[in-house]
Amino acid sequence: MFNLVWGAVFVLVTYGFFLLCYRLFGKKGLYAWIGVATVIANIQVTKTIDIMGIVLTLGNTMYVSMYLTSDLLNEKYGAGEARKAVWFGFFTLIMTTVLMQMVLFFNPAPTDFAQESMEKLFGLLPRLALGSLSAYFISQFLDVRLFSWLRKLAPGRNQLWIRTNGSSIISSFVDTLVFCTVAFVFIYPWDVWLEIFLTTYLIKFVLTAVGTPFLYAARNFKFEDEADESNKASI
Repeated sequence: MFNLVWGAVFVLVTYGFFLLCYRLFGKKGLYAWIGVATVIANIQVTKTIDIMGIVLTLGNTMYVSMYLTSDLLNEKYGAGEARKAVWFGFFTLIMTTVLMQMVLFFNPAPTDFAQESMEKLFGLLPRLALGSLSAYFISQFLDVRLFSWLRKLAPGRNQLWIRTNGSSIISSFVDTLVFCTVAFVFIYPWDVWLEIFLTTYLIKFVLTAVGTPFLYAARNFKFEDEADESNKASI
């Protein structure tokens, strides 16, 4: 029961920081969030927890927040800005993976105490790293495209929940399928693989719905510098 309650608090705090990052730093804050979230999500995913008898990996909340970020960029600034943010996140993920793998190759000093822990966190098998990179690249660009398509079908301001939930739910399905296939197929029996896939997708489905009110709140934020840029563009 503790993990369930603490997990709810964890989700609210994560989404709260997402709002605060945008409120304090505007569009630049969204890019910063994408960059940080790609790194943190891949660290958190190394820890598993048990909630009511179901074993889950962490990282899903932070990962879903990236969908919220790209959807917010798409909603307020256009698909071009959303795609740029996805590329930025892909860059930070590759950069972190390469640099941390290089760090692990250094011979530690006799007094070092971090090498073993860092190997557990960052010494991911190439298959897991490939799964994470592939899933991120495919699902994030798919999310941007789906959101833009849904905006044509449901353009109303009060229909944002359709755009964000519709695009994120499909993208999360693809993301989970790609990652679980690349990382775990033929490693676990099919029944175990299917359980991992379904539970991971289900939690992302719930987290997307929970994050929708935060997205509505973020959309209403206004920034003076962006208004000035808009006025200059119109002139």
